[in-house]
Amino acid sequence: MIALLARLRRAQRGAAIVEFALVLVPLVLFLFGGLDLGYQAYLRSVVQGALNDVARSSSLEAPGISCSGETVEKKIDCAIRTRSDVVARNATYRISMTSFYDFSGIGRSEKLVSDNNRNGRYDAGDCFVDLNENGSFDEGAGRTGRGGADDVVFYKVELAMPRLFPIHRFLDVSPEYAITATSAIRNQPYAVQKVPPTVCV
Repeated sequence: MIALLARLRRAQRGAAIVEFALVLVPLVLFLFGGLDLGYQAYLRSVVQGALNDVARSSSLEAPGISCSGETVEKKIDCAIRTRSDVVARNATYRISMTSFYDFSGIGRSEKLVSDNNRNGRYDAGDCFVDLNENGSFDEGAGRTGRGGADDVVFYKVELAMPRLFPIHRFLDVSPEYAITATSAIRNQPYAVQKVPPTVCV
């Protein structure tokens, strides 16, 4: 029995397989993780590029977008999806277009014209520029859609797509890619920009 144990202690046949098995799992995770990150970066650049290209084209009065749709907004939506689908298989999209009077309105409330109690906030009786022309003061100054001449349009594309490799089973990551692309571009001045009214309510 002692001789058998001594022989086993000196035996080295098969040691390489055990060592390789110990290294294999981290190596595969590292390899697939790197490929996954590379694909995610490529996917983000394709979606952003498609958005930038379509946004530039749609800034014209009559944009030449070769995609089907009843309205220009639907054609824009279709064009972004079509260009992104080349690399984004089985993806779901959420595409929004919000128009603003100028760049300073993006992400801000409508502008106060008069602040009767000087508290820096809108209160009943204060006057404001009704940028979206709905008759009430809003924390978001934008209007849905691509607006009109000289308006600034803020485009946002949110894409979700299953990962190429199932690394979420081994690492604490989501099973889907979540890609967000944004772009803000001013429409061409093909007409006089509509000046929003001042409202006091």
